[in-house]
Amino acid sequence: MTPVRIAVDSLIEENWLLKKPNGRLAVNPRKVRRGKLKKGASTIKPPSDPSEQIARDLVKESLRGEPIFVREQEVADRYEISRTAARQILHRLSGVGLLEHVARRGWRLRPFRQEDLEAYLEVREVLELKALNLAWDHLEKETLQRIYDRNALPKNRNERPLVDNSLHSYIIEKSGNSYIQDFFARHGLYFDVLFDWEQETRVDRGPADSDAATEAIRHHREILAAMLRGDRGAARRALVNHIRTNHTTLTNNRLT
Repeated sequence: MTPVRIAVDSLIEENWLLKKPNGRLAVNPRKVRRGKLKKGASTIKPPSDPSEQIARDLVKESLRGEPIFVREQEVADRYEISRTAARQILHRLSGVGLLEHVARRGWRLRPFRQEDLEAYLEVREVLELKALNLAWDHLEKETLQRIYDRNALPKNRNERPLVDNSLHSYIIEKSGNSYIQDFFARHGLYFDVLFDWEQETRVDRGPADSDAATEAIRHHREILAAMLRGDRGAARRALVNHIRTNHTTLTNNRLT
């Protein structure tokens, strides 16, 4: 129901729908006539979700390290969406810790801090290793093999590497420890957004960063291969190496 309400509110705000005194909705005949399609034109357009682009753009701003305010109307105008849709997207991004709502000021963007990243990775290493130990006897080889296969190395320099990061959430889920799960649910979402941006940026930048993305795939496959053959020690060592060395774009401050 929530997406339906958002869509309806947007259509009312853009005057495509009219709300009658009894609360019922009606199509605005003036808007329909004005937007009449030519014969043979398609009446269906694929849905557009600008939330991913908005998130990517806000991450770039966050990486500048300065707290800035984001206005709903400015977002709506820039991405050509209704203010209602912009508000819903900003609410969603505040849920992952990227934004904070400030009364009468708008939305304050969380600035990226190198020390925050380092502190998070330090705690992440401890908790993810603990999660791996707890999950070990509950891991399913079919799932591990599926994740392994989805980390696909490029066959040539022109092919994009395919990275699947779901191994980490799988280990945390299988640990069965609600406190570990709560830590990543509370504090991990913001960094997940950063890591997703980093991964996509590596591939988009060309060969040098594509090599870094390829290295991430090798890390995943090394961890998974050790898990598949039942070598817990090797899996732990590979996981530690991956956590400590994988985020070169962020840790080296290569943000432009």
